[in-house]
Amino acid sequence: MAAAAWGRLLRGARGAASRRACSSGARARAASAAAQELLSSGRERFVLEHAAPFSAFLMDSFGRQHNYLRISLTEKCNLRCQYCMPEEGVQLTPKPKLLTAQEIITLARLFVKEGVDKIRLTGGEPLIRPDVVDIVGELYKLEGLKTIAVTTNGINLTRLLPQLKEAGLNAINISLDTLVPAKFEFIVRRKGFHKVMEGIHKATELGYHPVKVNCVVMRGFNEDEVLDFVDFTKDLPLDVRFIEYMPFDGNKWNFKKMVSYKELLDIIKQRWPELEKLPYETSSTAKSYKVPHFQGQISFITSMSEHFCGSCNRLRITADGNLKVCLFGNSEVSLRDHLRSGASEKELIQIIGAAVGRKKKQHAEPALMSFPLCQDALQNSPNSRQWGHTFSHWLTLRASLPKQNGKTSMKNKFTGQIFLPGSHPEKQWHLATGILQTQVQGYCVFQKDPSSTFDTKCLDASVGQVPVDCQSKEACSGSEFHTRDSGSCTKVPHASDNLTHTDEEGQATMVDVAGKPDSRRSAVAGAVVVLGEKAFRMVRQNQVKKGDVLAVAQIAGIQGAKLTSQLIPLCHNIPLYHVEVSLSLDEARHAVVIRSSCHTWGRTGVEMEAFTAASLAALTVYDMCKAVTHDIVIQEVKLISKTGGQRGDFSRV
Repeated sequence: MAAAAWGRLLRGARGAASRRACSSGARARAASAAAQELLSSGRERFVLEHAAPFSAFLMDSFGRQHNYLRISLTEKCNLRCQYCMPEEGVQLTPKPKLLTAQEIITLARLFVKEGVDKIRLTGGEPLIRPDVVDIVGELYKLEGLKTIAVTTNGINLTRLLPQLKEAGLNAINISLDTLVPAKFEFIVRRKGFHKVMEGIHKATELGYHPVKVNCVVMRGFNEDEVLDFVDFTKDLPLDVRFIEYMPFDGNKWNFKKMVSYKELLDIIKQRWPELEKLPYETSSTAKSYKVPHFQGQISFITSMSEHFCGSCNRLRITADGNLKVCLFGNSEVSLRDHLRSGASEKELIQIIGAAVGRKKKQHAEPALMSFPLCQDALQNSPNSRQWGHTFSHWLTLRASLPKQNGKTSMKNKFTGQIFLPGSHPEKQWHLATGILQTQVQGYCVFQKDPSSTFDTKCLDASVGQVPVDCQSKEACSGSEFHTRDSGSCTKVPHASDNLTHTDEEGQATMVDVAGKPDSRRSAVAGAVVVLGEKAFRMVRQNQVKKGDVLAVAQIAGIQGAKLTSQLIPLCHNIPLYHVEVSLSLDEARHAVVIRSSCHTWGRTGVEMEAFTAASLAALTVYDMCKAVTHDIVIQEVKLISKTGGQRGDFSRV
């Protein structure tokens, strides 16, 4: 630590000891002893031994002491992570309504005085705030504060970290969800992978041990990189923290993207069976492990599968000055308004204490985990893959169950026979309604579960009233559909014998491939995206603001192939041992020509996987170029060839 920093620390130590002594001699002895203590053991031990008793205002009704405060410095961010923020950004709070640096320090001083000993600066992206170094320096002066941390995306870290360390920053979390540069651009919709990696190495060079790397694991996006992240800790003092994906409403994703920590742990132990579990504090959110002889370690933040509400010690202040006692809660108290209206320190403490006292035992979503079947679906890896989409529909449906008198429709789109996932799928609990539902064009096909007492309704998939009911199975037996105009219930005709994805009753069904032999199968599909002259030129010169169009589209196509069974309801989930997506430029047509190929060894073909890869790549090209022009045409989406299977090979001439 620089001499100036040590000087500030020594002066603070002597001042702190002075204020606690009751005579001049005692003050001198206390100051000398405190200085020696500081020199031998550092700031942390000094603060620990001289800390004031914990305030009752920061203890909730369940006995949890809140000594950890997260302060958002800004709502702005220089990335657009797909799981966090829409591409166009979010509506920002006007600057006059945001906390000033002085207001941040005033509130921080108040919380530290009451027992907070750790403050983390967050955002948005905190390092884009111009006065972030000054704020850290002022926080460092607060007596009793042991840890000043920051959570950052790392883009600006290399440039600012030396100043931040000098100011007093002593802990860093860096968000990084992939180790593949092209995938990084795809996930965050911006360039900057190499800047983040430089920031990580800079932090280790400056002595931050460990440097925490936060990785949100998302099925179909980066769960295939888990072992690479573990290997990242071999030669660097990192703590790679695998965070379970949390399905906030704003990101429009759901539980099928979540990979539970137990599933991740199983994957890692297959590679490193000697993995050791490390001890952790009661209030820690992380379950930590270490591969023997690796410099770093890994951790799991089990916010969804095994929540840690019971030991929560965190409070949050938003950039506009609202106190949140729970990240998932909707309740907020504006400390900014009270502060600006001239509230005294005592009044502010009482306001804070009242908010903390109202904190609930646990946040809203883990309440769902009280359902054993739901919990098993999340924590059992085979079930989480098979039933992820069903569980997400259950989450939507649960909000509508109180309205199941038939007056309003379910705000849900079913993809087939829906039942709760669990360790005993044969029970097939029918989501409390007893209804099996499938959409067929403009109609709503259903069957009544004979064991259910719930009256059969035609559940419209859109939001609104259901004007006509099919009142009972006496009125409408078997498989029927109901038209909104006539209110009639009509038999669904039997499907053609040539259609393999419908049963004898006309219901959609997945083909049973159990009796088919395994064979080598491959498929090639293609698509063409006609861009127009201007957009084509920008793609060729890599001048599109969103990034490298061809690289991102290639990654999107590969990811799309792996997600086919989740996107196309009746497709089998099959292992792919090779996926290739290539994009080339056609100067004559001002077009991007896409070709995808998929390969497997199994009992069903991979045409749909090849189609999905080509289609997703084409849509990504459109998405990245639509700001230049909307006169873009996607055409020639077609199967080019396939091999394997009972029907033989196919090649388009």
